[in-house]
Amino acid sequence: MVKVLLILLVIYSFSYGKIITGNWSDPVTPIMADYVKRLIHKAETENAEAVILTIDTPGGLDTAMRDVIKTFMGTDIPVIVYVYPPGARAASAGAIITISADIAAMAPSTNIGSASPVQMGGRDIEETMKKKVINDMVAFVKGIAKDKGRNEEVIVKMVTESLNLTAEEAQKQKVIDVIAENINDLINKVDGKKIEKNGKEIVLNLKDREIKKVEKSLKEKILTILTNPTVAYLLLMIGFYGIFFELYNPGSLIPGILGTISLLLALYSLNIISINWLGLLLILAGILFFILEVVTPTFGALAISGVIAILFGSIILIDPDSPYGDIPLQIIIPVVLFSALFFISIAYLGLKAQRRKTPTGSEGMIGMIGKAETDIDPEGKVFVSGELWNAYSDEPIKKGEKVKVISMEGLQLKVERVKDGSKI
Repeated sequence: MVKVLLILLVIYSFSYGKIITGNWSDPVTPIMADYVKRLIHKAETENAEAVILTIDTPGGLDTAMRDVIKTFMGTDIPVIVYVYPPGARAASAGAIITISADIAAMAPSTNIGSASPVQMGGRDIEETMKKKVINDMVAFVKGIAKDKGRNEEVIVKMVTESLNLTAEEAQKQKVIDVIAENINDLINKVDGKKIEKNGKEIVLNLKDREIKKVEKSLKEKILTILTNPTVAYLLLMIGFYGIFFELYNPGSLIPGILGTISLLLALYSLNIISINWLGLLLILAGILFFILEVVTPTFGALAISGVIAILFGSIILIDPDSPYGDIPLQIIIPVVLFSALFFISIAYLGLKAQRRKTPTGSEGMIGMIGKAETDIDPEGKVFVSGELWNAYSDEPIKKGEKVKVISMEGLQLKVERVKDGSKI
């Protein structure tokens, strides 16, 4: 009997699912789509009971919004979107993301709506194109509303008339399911609810479950900053001016370095290149900086820039959809430091070799010590570097005395007596 109880306890412990929670309080961008994918993947990997995503967003990109909704619909894990904290909003794309969840919830003093499509920057769309975009969006939200059992008419007005609702109005008009004060209140209110998910009926069993929060990764935090339109514009201008000043004054280096990195970041911010291309190009730029440090030593300026470029490029290189996850910092940092040390060492040895006296030719002869093979007064012969040379001196030098080469004119050396006066 005891063994049976132990077995049942083990089985129960393995089936005891978590609640995975996440938070997004920024515009709807590809970074949000990647974050949601990571959130859902973690929930699926850990066999979670549900995912709760709290949001506070002014809206964002249509493509990113659709990616988020596809992720919601593609998983068997129940997804709850919660507009939180009080004072938060789910506007535009955020409103459609909220209603696409299996459970849509809001905190008091929040609002939802204003989902009319606009161009990036908030400008209105040209009339003919606007009709096409709105009709497409209306069909899209109608499908979501019907699938989730929400009020189609009101949700369509969010798109066509920029309708905006308080939490109480949204619940009354059957746009959302629950109003909750906080996460614990939300869990208590949705516990036991039945939902339809991919053809299956699921009863939410969330009370007393472990809550596990998934924070933004370093990569997601950095890229969220980059996707800000103001940041994108500033990066673009810094990039142009930096490269211009480098071309105008070749060799100044710092403007060129800043310009190159800023321009690459701006290209990503403006959705011209993907995150993977940005990572690859930054790594290549970092390697180029290292090579330039070897060729034209800059006392570390290019090397430091190379470290920054490769470090950042390595962090963002791998797609979040990769089954292997991101490259860990424990690998990235040693590789970057080794690369920096390797190239700086080469640059140092190269600089040292440039400063070393040339062992052959006229420069290599200067300062060498030899001996007088004959008396020199003012001319004679000396033996230096294993060879016999014609030489002259401004002072008499006797045969056998040490001499030092002070200059070379053609094949004749100018020498002086070594002051200790000893003979060889």
